[in-house]
Amino acid sequence: MTAPNRPNAPRWLPLGAAPTTQRRVFCFPHAGASAAVYAPWRGIAGDRLAICPVQPPGRAERFREKAFTSVDALVDELVADIGDQFTGDYAFFGHSMGALVAFEVTRKLRAIGAQPPKHLFVSGRAAPQLPDTRKQLRALPTPQLIAELKVLGGMPDAVINEPELLELFVPLFRADLTVNEAYAHRAEDPLPIPLTAFGGHGDPRADDDELKAWGELTADRFALHTYPGGHFYLEKKAGELIDIFAAELAG
Repeated sequence: MTAPNRPNAPRWLPLGAAPTTQRRVFCFPHAGASAAVYAPWRGIAGDRLAICPVQPPGRAERFREKAFTSVDALVDELVADIGDQFTGDYAFFGHSMGALVAFEVTRKLRAIGAQPPKHLFVSGRAAPQLPDTRKQLRALPTPQLIAELKVLGGMPDAVINEPELLELFVPLFRADLTVNEAYAHRAEDPLPIPLTAFGGHGDPRADDDELKAWGELTADRFALHTYPGGHFYLEKKAGELIDIFAAELAG
């Protein structure tokens, strides 16, 4: 039996909602990215899992909608629109900004008495209870912002080298960076579900100690997996991540 789709579900789940009888992983994108970054993962997962990429406003087919600058507002609207999809054997995965969103959606579901995910997978972001001591990027002049994004990687050359595309993308990046950088952590009880963190060696946005600190946020099992490749290590390690997703949900 599938959960009934609400009218706004296709906006958030552009590749479709999987049956709630299936094991599903809802995947939240990093700053500036769209649900499309996870589309190839569906083929890698095969019939083991349904990969369900989440599409926040301000990008792709939702580009005319204003991007959120507050994680609380984003989470509230997402749960109101597609909260009925979060049932059965499901998990959340988020990379960078997406890790923060996945974490806060999980806490929102607990707050309203809804079923939490079976597992929370986070990637490429310092644990949210830690102070953010890094350079703030959201208000940098555009040339400096682009230079910083180039260092991190993950931004297509087609965008970097095309002024008209950059003009469209920079406001989205600034909004997403604001979600991440203006976040104020609220202390709550640890989550009652297993939590796994992933990261890349030498990631300038999340070192090993900052990834390990995610373990403080669960009262259940915690694991950490790190790989070569910096902030966007997952571009080459998607298969290994999906194997872990499948093993955890099957177990």
